[in-house]
Parts: sequence; structure tokens; C-alpha cells
Amino acid sequence: MDDYIAQIKPEDDELEEEWLRSTGEAELNVSACKIADEAAWQVTIWAMEYVRSEPLEGELRHRITQALQGVSGVTGAEEQDGEQWWVEGSPTGRALVAAAALVIDEFADRIRAYLSGLY
Repeated sequence: MDDYIAQIKPEDDELEEEWLRSTGEAELNVSACKIADEAAWQVTIWAMEYVRSEPLEGELRHRITQALQGVSGVTGAEEQDGEQWWVEGSPTGRALVAAAALVIDEFADRIRAYLSGLY
């Protein structure tokens, strides 16, 4: 999995750092952006833009929050909106992306099945 995680150049001046887990399936990507001048990160779980029904949505949200809270240096992690989590503390971007990507990989087959029903 780490082979897919890379630091990328932020497109926004308000971002100090950005990390991306890129796969051949965009819906399984995860990114983390360090907000400049703050001890905070914004983690985006791309699949959560589409996954909007239970029980999958609730299970994913719970596991993602747990995974982010378990990263070394994290002092708080909570959902910010549908597909983004606000993470406070001093974790690394790579660690945040890796933790969230493990959850996405665990649920990948269920996410794919759900998405195939949408199209």
C-alpha cells in the first residue's frame, strides 16, 4: 500500500503539505492536506462522496474515525462534512493517509459493489 502513497505539490497556497494514496480506482483514493499555520489536517476519503446508505456508510464513517484517532500524534479527529475529516495534532500526512487507506482497502469489495449499483 505504501507504494501508492506520495507527497504531492499542493495547488492551494493555504496548504502547507499534501499527501495522496492513488489507486487505479479513483473512488478508493485518500488524501490529506496540512492546513498552513495550524496544527490540523483535512483528510478526504473519496469513496464517501458516493457511499450514502446504511449499513455501509455508518460502518465506514466509524472505522475511518477510529483509524485516524489511532494515528500517532493525533489529538482529535472528527468528520467535517460528507467526505472530509478534520484531524488535529502533529501526525504525518503519510501516516494519516495510510491509516485511512487500510480501512478503505478493508471495505473495498463492499464499496465496489455499492458503486456498481449506482451506475
